[in-house]
Amino acid sequence: MLTVRDLRRPGIEPATVCVDGGDGVAIMGPSGAGKTLLLRAIADLDPNQGEVVLDGRPRSAIAGPSWRRQVVYLPAESGWWAESVGEHVRDHDEARHLARRLGLSDDVLAWPVSRLSTGEKQRLALVRALSLKPPVLLLDEPTAALDPDSAAAVEALVRERLAGGAAVILVTHDRGQAERLAFRILTMCGGRIAEGIAERGAPPS
Repeated sequence: MLTVRDLRRPGIEPATVCVDGGDGVAIMGPSGAGKTLLLRAIADLDPNQGEVVLDGRPRSAIAGPSWRRQVVYLPAESGWWAESVGEHVRDHDEARHLARRLGLSDDVLAWPVSRLSTGEKQRLALVRALSLKPPVLLLDEPTAALDPDSAAAVEALVRERLAGGAAVILVTHDRGQAERLAFRILTMCGGRIAEGIAERGAPPS
């Protein structure tokens, strides 16, 4: 589904990653290793060079906004550009359903963003991403600000998307989470995906 070949930008040495539909790949490594830079480069949010192909179509043949709706990047801290939560989503019915799955109130879409806690923002950012139903999800520490119950709910939704055929690249410092969500675990250090230490995680269940 998604093929990344020799992708590079300042802070990242040429990186190659292939992810099939229904496949989860976790990227681990110390802070500053380049994990976030890699996800942003795949999403084409920063200048980069290399080949990125989605279902046989090169990224260069797809308009930027369309690419970012299909290859959705969820940063550790998402931006909010409007006053109310609901202004950030298109499909309100799907967003409400996802919000309920994550333990949020039915009227959360009417809330002002200024009311949200850090954890609520992180869960709603995932709602925003999942409501687009993208074929590829790039998740950067999606549960870092969450309590165990909320993190488990997030992982359940990610597993459902994997079972439905989505491809997921996950950055996490949580080895257990990587093993629960990913078929493969890669380690990144100094801007380079280290060769020879890709590991096989447990298939998501």
